[in-house]
Amino acid sequence: MENFLRELPDRQTLLQWIREEVNNDIPEVNAHIHTPYSFSSFDDMRQAFLMAQKEQIKLLGINDFNTTGGYDEFHALSREFKVFPLFNIELIGLMEEEQSKGIRINDPINPGRIYLSGKGLDFPVNTENELFDKVDEVIEKGHDQVRTMINKLNQHLLVLDRGMQLDFREIQSNYARYMVRERHIAMALRLLIFDRFKTPGQRKAFLHRLYQQDAMADITSNAAIENEIRNRLLKAGGIAFVEEDPGTFLSLDEMVRIITGAGGIPCYPVLLDDKKGDYTEFESDPDALHRKLTDMNISCVELIPGRNDYWILKRYISFFSSKGFVILLGTEHNTPSAGPLKITARGGVPLDDEIRETAWKGACVVAAHQYLRARGVGEGFVSGSGTEKGSLEELGKAVIRKFIR
Repeated sequence: MENFLRELPDRQTLLQWIREEVNNDIPEVNAHIHTPYSFSSFDDMRQAFLMAQKEQIKLLGINDFNTTGGYDEFHALSREFKVFPLFNIELIGLMEEEQSKGIRINDPINPGRIYLSGKGLDFPVNTENELFDKVDEVIEKGHDQVRTMINKLNQHLLVLDRGMQLDFREIQSNYARYMVRERHIAMALRLLIFDRFKTPGQRKAFLHRLYQQDAMADITSNAAIENEIRNRLLKAGGIAFVEEDPGTFLSLDEMVRIITGAGGIPCYPVLLDDKKGDYTEFESDPDALHRKLTDMNISCVELIPGRNDYWILKRYISFFSSKGFVILLGTEHNTPSAGPLKITARGGVPLDDEIRETAWKGACVVAAHQYLRARGVGEGFVSGSGTEKGSLEELGKAVIRKFIR
């Protein structure tokens, strides 16, 4: 599929055009959403673009786990709805030294586990190489774990109701585009229960038997029930829990090489504070986090403001902005609950213009990066290279505005 960026004017024409434009508004952008190609709040990808249209979101970034399988559909819908696309990916790795020391990175529960995003990958992306072969191996090992979980669940279900069984292929076909995760199992089981038992009372009674303890989730909330199924049955201590194979995780070096090899920008997702005001050990000190990321040759961070206190979020954004980092914001949308695409801080607190402008400028850098690489006229933003952000922000602003017009 041909990249739409090759249809835009050359760099100098775009820059001349944007300098003559009189438009100082700050568009709403969302640089991190998951789609049904991993797991998503959206029933299908079109739903995300319909929401973007309704909420006047001008830019969306696809950010699925371990796959670029949704890129073609995302690209086509972006053109249809005139919403600028960022082509991203999210990988899951393990830092063994931090794990041995009990240091949590950007996973609130599992020491050593690290999530890393790749921003602005090439489109079409070249997955026919040894780097993406490693990603395929990770997906298959994850599927082995999922199959074992399903087998354990089925053994448990046989005792409760012999007519209720789950099947990996059916789950993959009906609820996932390719990669099957715990959340798909929880969704499939919830739907199976609802099909078998028609009243809220019957469903709650079965969940009680399923958990072997009281069901606490709101029986009228599909998302709450799926989250409870996942937490009670599939997580550590649950009857269908299966320890992850160490081969399921990439090393930090492998993740960076996969991202840069696909033309992307390595970007660290900052977990930041939880509802109790606690941080992971890796992120508790912003100065130390900055040094660690610099040592990793990473100069791009992203945040999901909906899980953070507004003032803590603002301080971290201001700090990393002052260090010259590219900063991106998103909503994830990788749980059963579908909230708005417009980004707010925890509790729905609106973002001020300074934060929104920072997120807009970060998105512009990634857009310029994609444009330059698509046209073969530059390498775009390179972490740690000293590449001037300002020129990329201006070019990206022109690229996005020309596209959405």
